[in-house]
Amino acid sequence: MKNSVILKGLFIYSVLVRISKEQVWWQIFQSLCDRILQKLFVGFYQKSDVKREVLPLVKSLCQDVEYEVRACMCRQLELVARGIGTELTKTVVLPELVELARDEGSSVRLAAFETLVNLLDMFDADDRSQTVLPLVKSFCEKSFKTDESILVSLSFHLGKLCNGLYGIFTPEQHLRFLEFYKKLSTLGLQQENGHNNNQLHLQTLEQEKKYISVRKNCAYNFPAMIVFVDPKNFHLELYSIFFCLCHDPEVPVRYTMAISFFEVAKLLNSDVYTIHKELVTLLQDESLEVLDALVGHLPEILELMTNRGENNGSESKLLSIPDLIPALTTAEQRAATSLKWRTHEKLLQKYACLPHIISSDQIYYRFLHRMLTIILTNNVLPVQKAAARTLCVYLRYNRKQEQRHEVIQKLIEQLGQGKSYWNRLRFLDTCEFIMELFSKSFFCKYFFLPVLELTHDPVANVRMKLCCLLPKVKSTLKIPTDKHLLQQLELCIRKLLCQEKDKDVLTIVKRTVLELDRMEISVDAFQKRFYENDLLDQEKERQEQLLLEVEQLEKEKQKNEGRSTNINDKMFEKKRRDSKTSSVLAKSINLSISGSSSGTSAGKEEKKSKLVRSQSFSTQVLHPKYSNIDKCPNKNSATGYTSSVPGMGKNCMLSFSDDSFRTRAAGNGGNAAFPSSSSRNLFNSADQKSSGNKESQSRKMSIKNRKSNS
Repeated sequence: MKNSVILKGLFIYSVLVRISKEQVWWQIFQSLCDRILQKLFVGFYQKSDVKREVLPLVKSLCQDVEYEVRACMCRQLELVARGIGTELTKTVVLPELVELARDEGSSVRLAAFETLVNLLDMFDADDRSQTVLPLVKSFCEKSFKTDESILVSLSFHLGKLCNGLYGIFTPEQHLRFLEFYKKLSTLGLQQENGHNNNQLHLQTLEQEKKYISVRKNCAYNFPAMIVFVDPKNFHLELYSIFFCLCHDPEVPVRYTMAISFFEVAKLLNSDVYTIHKELVTLLQDESLEVLDALVGHLPEILELMTNRGENNGSESKLLSIPDLIPALTTAEQRAATSLKWRTHEKLLQKYACLPHIISSDQIYYRFLHRMLTIILTNNVLPVQKAAARTLCVYLRYNRKQEQRHEVIQKLIEQLGQGKSYWNRLRFLDTCEFIMELFSKSFFCKYFFLPVLELTHDPVANVRMKLCCLLPKVKSTLKIPTDKHLLQQLELCIRKLLCQEKDKDVLTIVKRTVLELDRMEISVDAFQKRFYENDLLDQEKERQEQLLLEVEQLEKEKQKNEGRSTNINDKMFEKKRRDSKTSSVLAKSINLSISGSSSGTSAGKEEKKSKLVRSQSFSTQVLHPKYSNIDKCPNKNSATGYTSSVPGMGKNCMLSFSDDSFRTRAAGNGGNAAFPSSSSRNLFNSADQKSSGNKESQSRKMSIKNRKSNS
């Protein structure tokens, strides 16, 4: 019984395959044939039955006189091979495929090629190297010379083909297939055979479409080709092709590259920073289809760019993606001015990832106010809601309390208290997102009372939306901390019940009151019933508190840096004055030594020893308390050198040195570069004696100066 059913099925299948080429619904019949053949192979359990009943019919159909039948049967050989196993596939299916690959009909050859590629995993290494590889090479050679009809299919399966035969390629064959891919990637764009543009024949529209399809398939296979050449060799082997495909003049090619951009970024891993320019290019693409394809995985791409690039620090993330912010703002503005609001909505939703990519200040000045503008001015509700949620995310991760308060104030004034009822409705939508993203305490602190104020709104739609929101508002309260807010909520509900005149609103109010009565308010302590929600809320509150602490630490750090800067400036100025004082002192000492050259011959020997001492002294840095030493000495006209105290001679000039100078002098082998302790005692006694004779000495000096001048 089973065999008779199978034979009937095979007969029907063969008849349908032969007659379907003459009918109008060719595709319907072909699909029906495929289903019949699949059911037939499911019914067989023994290979002997398959070999005896099915394979002869398969061979007969593969050798049919009509090329449509041969092509249709060739496409089913993959299903046949999966059903009969690797042994029969090698002995029965593979020879048929080799024969069909040399068929006179181009559609038959194309079907044979595609089936060969799909069955690569069922062939062993010998079959691949001795049978499949020569066929593939002949296909590639003929594709440009005699048979361009298989170019589209060849370019579509090239990535799978190269990776399937990777183990048996020689280095020359590996390079040949890579060059073949590069040639397909620029097909129709480059000048061939060295001819000028004037010598090139005009391509027909059909041929141009074919070349566009080939380049599109190359863009589709680009991730597979990265695996083929190894991601480490990407910049050397494939970056030029990647650049050409991203800048291709045709939108379908760039669209395909935008879809596969995330796969390329994942494969490059740590080298992903090499394609940041192409990311910026696709973000700024003139076609919104390309932008829509890229935005699908934009958060993942940006995360890979910032975390795995060369500059992976949080403070220098943008260094790995130059021009990212202008590209993102340009993309949003182009989407906003177009009629494709779904693309704009999708873009705004994906921009919620930016707090993990760029700094809080950059988001505040370049994106946050833009989101508020979209909420206020855009006329598409899904776009407004997407902008509102993204704004709340930006507010959630903002690191400056002043900026947060400013945004909250704008939300309350421009939305909650706005003149347009539409803006007040968007304020309630924004409050829903705030309750979702922030802690309960945050909402109660800033938005609870502004929401309750809308119970007095003159527009019924606003009051209706508020009533629907009241259960969520009540769920943010905690007893006993928010007891006063609960009283305010109950008071507003009573007013609505007593004063509401709109029937629809009153109906919703009554229904809301019943729902509120059934609600249980959480307390400050954890409860089993609300454990998960309370734990999540506690985590949100902890993160908010952490942001405040981080902000406080940053402020303290800035203050400390400012203080250290001032201290450093003062120390630098003090050192500069000290060095200037020491240099002036050294000059005065040198001048006093040079002035002694007009003395007697007995003083010349003494001059030499003091010159040595003055030179060693000039190289030292004096303590600031001796910085006025150059102002004290008076010029003695009788001796020709400077003396602080009469009768002390030149040695008194060096008696101001401290213990460090004595140590240095003692370490120089006992040379008398500095006076001993007895000389210091002598100076002290001389200073006391001279204190009473200063006026008489000054009078004598003035008389001598008058005589010398006369």
